[in-house]
Amino acid sequence: MITIDLTGKLAVITGASGQLGRVMAATLAKAGADIAVHYHKNREQAEKLVCELRKTGIKAESFTADIGDLSEVLTMRDAIFSRMGRPDIVVDAAVIQYQPWKPVLEQSIEDYEGQFRSCVLHNVNMAKAFLPAMKEKGWGRFIGINTECAMQCYPTQSAYAAAKRGMDGVLRVLAKEVGGFGITVNQVAPGWTISERWRKDPGDDRAYASKVPLKRRGTDQEIANAVLFLASDLADYITGVYLPVCGGNVMPCI
Repeated sequence: MITIDLTGKLAVITGASGQLGRVMAATLAKAGADIAVHYHKNREQAEKLVCELRKTGIKAESFTADIGDLSEVLTMRDAIFSRMGRPDIVVDAAVIQYQPWKPVLEQSIEDYEGQFRSCVLHNVNMAKAFLPAMKEKGWGRFIGINTECAMQCYPTQSAYAAAKRGMDGVLRVLAKEVGGFGITVNQVAPGWTISERWRKDPGDDRAYASKVPLKRRGTDQEIANAVLFLASDLADYITGVYLPVCGGNVMPCI
């Protein structure tokens, strides 16, 4: 039987206090990884998650930072190094949520800047902070959470899609720059995902689901499963990938 065992690995997950981040953290913890839980403002939720993760027998601590600010990310890195060690796995799941999405001519400049910070600079800052230690080890996993919107580019998606497409460019280049050190760099791109908030207050998703080849929406656990795979030794020879986990709603072409 093939199993995924991350025992002895340390993963830092940005946005781990969020809905998708919590499931990713729990999934990697079930595989044996220790978890550094990043949060920005929701300390209560982060501490609750830490308590839940510790019940599985792994080590977990919470850390705060504005992931768009390199100095704060470096301070977080130093705290993680001091309290937990040097991470083997980075999962960049944090993103600034903004509403409403508007046409280009109406979307505020501040929304574009915020998305650039939380998608592009977020990944750059985490790479600068944690990849040097991975290079020394000769092993590492760097996983960014992208979106199907980066391929769709539908009306009103411009701020979000532009930032995620910029993130894609950074991580493709990064994959080529650090591959020789045993570090893989990949992206998981969810579609409109069922998570805790939706389960508590479901709406009408039939129009979206009807357009998906698998005729349903994906779940937070299915996103986390893809992250787990890319974090494992089973994905040793996979790097530079943009992996849609959206039931075929977008399909990268050759």
